[in-house]
Amino acid sequence: MLKHTNLVLKILMALILGCDFGQNRISSTSNFAASTTYLGHHATIASLTERLKLDGSLRIDNVHHAAKDFGNRYSILPAAVLYPKSVSDISSLINYVFQMGPTSGLTVAARGHGHSLEGQAQAHQGVVVNMESLGKSQEMRFHIKGETRPFVDVSAGALWIDILHEGLKYGMAPKSWTDYLHLTVGGTLSNAGISGQAFRHGPQINNVYQLEVVTGTGQVVTCTEEMNSDLFYGVLGGLGQFGIITRAQISLEPAPKMVKWIRVLYMDFAAFTEDQEQLISSNNSFDYVEGFVLINRTGLLNNWRSSFNCKDPVQASRFFSEGKTVFCLEIAKYFKEEDTEITDQKIEGLLSKLNYNESTLFISEVSYVEFLDRVHVSELKLQEKGLWDVPHPWLNLLVPKSKIHIFANEVFGNILTDTSNGPILIYPVDKSRWNTKTSMVTPKEDVFYLVAFLSSAMPSSTGKDSLEYILSQNKRILDVCETAKLDTKQYLPHYSTQEEWKTHFGSQWEVFVRRKFTYDPLAILTPGQRIFQKATSFL
Repeated sequence: MLKHTNLVLKILMALILGCDFGQNRISSTSNFAASTTYLGHHATIASLTERLKLDGSLRIDNVHHAAKDFGNRYSILPAAVLYPKSVSDISSLINYVFQMGPTSGLTVAARGHGHSLEGQAQAHQGVVVNMESLGKSQEMRFHIKGETRPFVDVSAGALWIDILHEGLKYGMAPKSWTDYLHLTVGGTLSNAGISGQAFRHGPQINNVYQLEVVTGTGQVVTCTEEMNSDLFYGVLGGLGQFGIITRAQISLEPAPKMVKWIRVLYMDFAAFTEDQEQLISSNNSFDYVEGFVLINRTGLLNNWRSSFNCKDPVQASRFFSEGKTVFCLEIAKYFKEEDTEITDQKIEGLLSKLNYNESTLFISEVSYVEFLDRVHVSELKLQEKGLWDVPHPWLNLLVPKSKIHIFANEVFGNILTDTSNGPILIYPVDKSRWNTKTSMVTPKEDVFYLVAFLSSAMPSSTGKDSLEYILSQNKRILDVCETAKLDTKQYLPHYSTQEEWKTHFGSQWEVFVRRKFTYDPLAILTPGQRIFQKATSFL
């Protein structure tokens, strides 16, 4: 019986891997099959609502919000949304779908705070699991006293901003963050979670002690580096393909009270990258290191004056950024108020070793919360102007250190020459300090740069801020990477064909497929990533 079951699963996996996502063939037969599947899904949803004993609820009305995400480019309606109040709600749902076998095309996707870019958390006529509902029904548990490794035990549906506020009540905080904190724990851990602290602590996926995961068969599994380690490393950066993370134990450290937040400018890209690389290689450095590319920005330093103090206002007034591409180093030093004088001396020493334009030194002193939640302030301003809920055709790349100058010459010298449609982040990290057993895909070199083009498109525009123009620009950047053989990798990746996914994963592809076969053999989970397609048969 076991051999027969294994044979059936292997055949199904072969069907899953044999799907071609790059072709959209439409015929009367496929239309009939689609209609049959649609009707079958609604019959299945009806049976779900009748048979599942849930602590939460399964809703088939008002599901349109689950077909929307931050990217604002894809809108795929589910058949239902699950609002779980317990892990067993999620387990029961997935197990029921799994028990239906290949005769059902029903899929399940976990949705956090809705910040996916290209429909990754959507499920066509499937079930979307509202993870924030789970987060609101589960408490955070801080383990600090008597712990050699303090941590918080938290629902995967909790927001990082809430962990920050709760942790500060105990004088503790996570070590590694993302730039935007209004994201769920499960969402960032399924990708990586990279920010300016990653050079020191690694991404968020490197700061997890334990996970609770619901696999694609509905099994609830607790996993660590020592227990069920294959699943533990698989789901971290695993793009939701092997299970839904429902709970996590996150590493903590004593939280600072204040932050010295500093910005300086460079005209020379070589000096800019040399200083960034020197800072991330030092054990006695800043606590946060990032950078920006600024293209043809009018009144740049004047805009900073509202939030930062300029060391030399007279010289700064003579600095002009119009028509130029300049590079901003953004750094931060954490401290306690009683250590202000010592901190200032340390900063002065660190800055003395850098080669920035001295007239562009801007410093601000803010609270730890204000610094970490800085992007949310910008979000609120954009919401007021109606500029937040627009298409966001973001492109995030990991570029090897040895290729970053070729990349910059091509992209900032030939493609993005007169304007950008949003922030461009650029800063190095060193993965030699990371745990590289996770599913996250990075370049082969230890030091590589995150280069993030965080564009916003104007819906009614036909100019350089239109969606079509920005997408064509993104394609030109990707074409340069491929033609020049820069060995880049996408972060928050998106591909249309399985061949592209194979290329992305490279030598990790076989392990990725094995884990899919092991933990989600029917490809029920996270169909919006478009890596595997659920194999269905009409029996």
